[in-house]
This record gives sequence, structure tokens and C-alpha cells, in this order.
Amino acid sequence: MRHIDDLQDDRYPISTYGNDEGDVVNETARWRAEVFVSLRPGVNDPQGLAVRDGLRRLGYEEVEDVRVGRYVQVWLRAPDVETAERCVAAMCEQLLANPVVEHYRFSIEPA
Repeated sequence: MRHIDDLQDDRYPISTYGNDEGDVVNETARWRAEVFVSLRPGVNDPQGLAVRDGLRRLGYEEVEDVRVGRYVQVWLRAPDVETAERCVAAMCEQLLANPVVEHYRFSIEPA
């Protein structure tokens, strides 16, 4: 059994639980991904048009265009940042974004 002191690295926090002696039960790091999803250029954005019109009605005549998107935070466990990035990219392709009409970008940092 590996001990927490052998594995600890401030860049990659390690979750330990279940043992008072510091033995590692789970050696994976916890990550937080911030995902931004937006419509591709040229795709009609009725929600953006509604927001633009609302802003103009409130007196913001300088507003020319508005595009509305989504912001999603995901917390996950992975052994390293590369694995976490692959996992989040797959989540985006499969569920969080529609790659036909939307783009996505994300950042990942230790949680």
C-alpha cells in the first residue's frame, strides 16, 4: 500500500479517505473543467436576437448583436490532466455540445 506522503504533489491534489494512517485509497486527482459552448457563425440565434431586442428596448441602442451560449462546470477524477482533457472533450462531443451547430472550448485545473 502506498502512503500519501509518497504521492503528494501540490499541482495534482490527491483525494484520500477511508484510512487514518494516511494510506491512499484513491490515487486520482480531482479536476474542474469550465466548458463554454456557443453557436457557430451563421447559425440562427433566436435567443440572442431576443436579448439584443430587450437591451435596445432598455435604451442600449449601441448594441449591434448578441450571441447566447452556455457555461458548464464539471468536476471529475482522472490520474492526470491529459486524461481529464480527453474525458471532457468526449463529454462535449457526446452531450454538452452539438458539434454540427455549436463550438466548444474548455479549460481544466486542479479542483
